[in-house]
Order: sequence, then structure tokens, then C-alpha cells
Amino acid sequence: MIRIAVIDGQGGGIGSVIIKKIKEVFGESVEVWALGTNAIATSQMLKAGANRGATGSSAICHCADRVDIIVGPISIVIAHSMMGEVTSEIASAIGASRARKFLIPLAQEPVHIVGTIREPLPHLVESLVSEYLKNYIEEQRP
Repeated sequence: MIRIAVIDGQGGGIGSVIIKKIKEVFGESVEVWALGTNAIATSQMLKAGANRGATGSSAICHCADRVDIIVGPISIVIAHSMMGEVTSEIASAIGASRARKFLIPLAQEPVHIVGTIREPLPHLVESLVSEYLKNYIEEQRP
């Protein structure tokens, strides 16, 4: 079974939207781990339908190399983003993980991702799941 880590912080809103869509499209054919930088984010992502959840830098670093796919906002690979919730260790563990990474180009930090089109979150999540995740998951299945 393909294991997907959804990583988010602050209120877990982006991660929750992502998890709901993943579960809507793939159901229980994938296992979704909610990895929050804080307990509120993890709790909200679990309520959205994640199979498992863990909180904090240690948990995220531990799990980053134990999943097949990592999904979240681009902020999860920027140290000190999300008002400091993303530690250098988290950003490094995600970057070093062998998991395929699908990142949503949303950030509150002064970072601009050139070449992307500004879209509302629901449109970005739809594209993430229906184009990127679906194609990747189908390629991985025997």
C-alpha cells in the first residue's frame, strides 16, 4: 500500500483540504499520515480522515523517510517558515527523504515561486490529486 505523508502546520487547514481530497479519490487504497508541526494541525488533519498522525519535529523527521510520497505547502521545505514552526531539521529531513514530494506553491513567507499561476487552494489541490498523485500512484502499482 502506498503511504502518503501530508505535512502542515499552524491550523492544519491546507493539510486538511489535501487529505479530504486524497481520501475522496483514493479511499482506503492509500494510507495517509498526518504530520503536524503542532498538535492543532495534526488534530485537524486526523479529523479530515488521515489514517495515522504524529506531531512535532522529531516525528516528522522520523517519518519522512518511511513514506512513499510527501505532500504539503512549499513552506515545509523552508527552514523557519510558518512563523518558525518548520525547523531546520524538518526542512532538511523532508529534502533528504527519498519520498516523492508534491508541494503546493503557497507560502506566507517572502518567497515567490516564479512560473506558477496564482490559483485558489481548491484548484491547486484538485490538480495535485487528479493529475500528479493519480499518475504517480498508477505508475507504482503492479
